[in-house]
Amino acid sequence: MEEQLYDDQSGDNALLFARVLDGKGGGRKLDWEEARKWKPSAAHPQEVLWMHVCRTRPGVQEWLEDSIGMSEPTAELLVSDRTRPRAFREGNTLVATLRGINFNPNAEPEDMVSMQLWCDGRRLITLRRERLQTPRDTLAEIDQGIGPTDAGSLITQVTEHMIARMSRSIIDMNDHIDTLEHVDPEDEPEEVLTRITTIRRNCLALKRHMSPQHEALERISRDAPAWFEEHDRREIAETIERLRRYLDDIDISMESAVVLQDEIRARAVASSEKATYMLTIVAGIFLPLSFLTGLMGINVGGMPGVNDGDAFWDVVGLCTAILAVQLFLFWRWKWL
Repeated sequence: MEEQLYDDQSGDNALLFARVLDGKGGGRKLDWEEARKWKPSAAHPQEVLWMHVCRTRPGVQEWLEDSIGMSEPTAELLVSDRTRPRAFREGNTLVATLRGINFNPNAEPEDMVSMQLWCDGRRLITLRRERLQTPRDTLAEIDQGIGPTDAGSLITQVTEHMIARMSRSIIDMNDHIDTLEHVDPEDEPEEVLTRITTIRRNCLALKRHMSPQHEALERISRDAPAWFEEHDRREIAETIERLRRYLDDIDISMESAVVLQDEIRARAVASSEKATYMLTIVAGIFLPLSFLTGLMGINVGGMPGVNDGDAFWDVVGLCTAILAVQLFLFWRWKWL
């Protein structure tokens, strides 16, 4: 359960957690009042404040503008529902919107969860609407004393955890495809095709969300302020490369799903064509016989053999001869 640092009875608990990084991988916990009063200090230049905030709570935008000193457009962007991944530099600050996989209960992989961030090198504010596990992973490392040491490494570490979690969905989809490849499509073709369609839809949704994230991370690496140090740029470059590999994996998953889907449909079409072909052969065999028996069965005066006791067997023999000739011709023409 997430920490509630506001009074639970007030309904305004926007701060989820706050830490002051000590520059050595650890950090100390702050409550809301302490976080609000915290100021960058020349005596402790290694300290960085990280606040994780729920952006849907009342008064968050006003607090960003009045206490943090953000411009109104930036504060509005950070609390809005415009969650397409993007990043830009605003003076000495970095502003970004990123997306992660939604692993909340009853959520689908394509239901992405957004996280906005603002950082001036000494303070990092991350904001989210729905629960996102990524900040918790980094928080646990800080509390264990093995976390980031500055603002740049804090951003890269949070981003790295977010991208790394995407591999879980990609691996799950690949496992589903591998499983479907061993399912006999003749047993349950409709169910298999439905599952493949779902996988393709998930792949398309992930790629649609992850492609702009790739551009946002490249923008961070290229345009981040000077406090985003060279080693941070190298780390974000590694994260970008990992994201690029994930995008390639998604393409491969989609192609595999298409190939499997085409194979199942081709088998279904072949099976249908085979059944149609056999029905055609049967119809071709019995059509002349049906015509002959129908002709002999008309109730019209003057029909030959009506008073002949052997006429029935003559007709049976004639039908057998016609059947034999048909089978020979079908075999000769390689229809059978």
